[in-house]
Amino acid sequence: MKSSKKTNPGLTQSTLGCPKSWALMIYVSQRPPQLPAKSGSTVGSGNYVVTVGLGTPKKDLTLIFDTGSDITWTQCKPCAKSCYQQKEPIFDPSQSSTYTNISCSSTSCSQLSSATGNKPGCTSSSTCVYGIQYGDSSFSVGFFGKEKLTLTSNDVFSNFLFGCGQNNQGLFGGSAGLIGLGRDPLSLVQQTAAKYGRVFSYCLPLTSSSTGSLTFGKSARPSSAIKFTPFSKVTEGTSFYGLDTVGISVAGRKLSIAASVFSNSGTIIDSGTVITRLPPTAYSSLKTAFRQAMKNYPLTTPLSLLDTCYDLTKYDTVTVPKIGFSFNGGVYVDLDASRTLFASKVSQVCLAFAANSDDDSVAIFGNVQQRGLEVVYDLAGGKIGFGPSCS
Repeated sequence: MKSSKKTNPGLTQSTLGCPKSWALMIYVSQRPPQLPAKSGSTVGSGNYVVTVGLGTPKKDLTLIFDTGSDITWTQCKPCAKSCYQQKEPIFDPSQSSTYTNISCSSTSCSQLSSATGNKPGCTSSSTCVYGIQYGDSSFSVGFFGKEKLTLTSNDVFSNFLFGCGQNNQGLFGGSAGLIGLGRDPLSLVQQTAAKYGRVFSYCLPLTSSSTGSLTFGKSARPSSAIKFTPFSKVTEGTSFYGLDTVGISVAGRKLSIAASVFSNSGTIIDSGTVITRLPPTAYSSLKTAFRQAMKNYPLTTPLSLLDTCYDLTKYDTVTVPKIGFSFNGGVYVDLDASRTLFASKVSQVCLAFAANSDDDSVAIFGNVQQRGLEVVYDLAGGKIGFGPSCS
């Protein structure tokens, strides 16, 4: 879910000082944790979720994990303005012995500007107020606090900085909130850097009934199985993970798309965006080639922003061309039908790509295209890796 830089409703502006920042107390664990990752369809979301524990005593919360934003937040009582309906009981900080509000004068509060794109607010009691709005206009506003975070019984972090949402609206389904896995100092990745070395990976499940994983620390796979591409220089100085896209192929044939089309827009990878977005020039070429390869199957009505959909009710077997993405460093990611199609029903199976509004808008490599692949984020090494099928 790509975070935007828009000002949020309900966010009070203030001038901030700069005292102490909070350090994490870390309990040593034997091995990097691997959290079960489930399709967000289990809670009515198109994204992917894990369950973590928050507070003392620990309360389990199902959160969307998002590489396109930084701050972690959950809905909190008393829901001063608005809370949507979520799967678990809403977290009540007053019932946790380890919750503390962050003061407006804290350095941690001032860090919110880079993590959210918005200047923090301040209550009359000097409690720091965060606000973040995402690209789809969903938002969360609330108190900034610190709390004990439990990933596993052996992976417990005190003084974890997070948002305690009091005004939350948007496309979060029944999740309790969101885990920010971006590059900003307030992201979960950076707050746990001393333990996991700023490395994490995930395998998004291919189906709503299967289980994937979100792993912190080095991948258990042999390094030779992972092909790495360096972070794009286009996203230097931002919290996004940039990719240098150099080409797209359909059925093994590289499309005639000028390299400048990709370099002008830039590309980010985002676990919180469902459908891959491309510059219109690139998408037009992809759509034409895909439709040509699928000419034996009848087109049907579009589905929202997906304009290439097929009615496959009369077919027992369907031959779908593979789509390949080439990234800087000789990395090639091959996408079969499970990563190229989005099916609302058998009579409406759509190409899971869409065009941006113009060629200058950033391209986004979305989560449908990442399903079933091991994706490794190595912040320390400045690179992103793609492994073979992990489903």
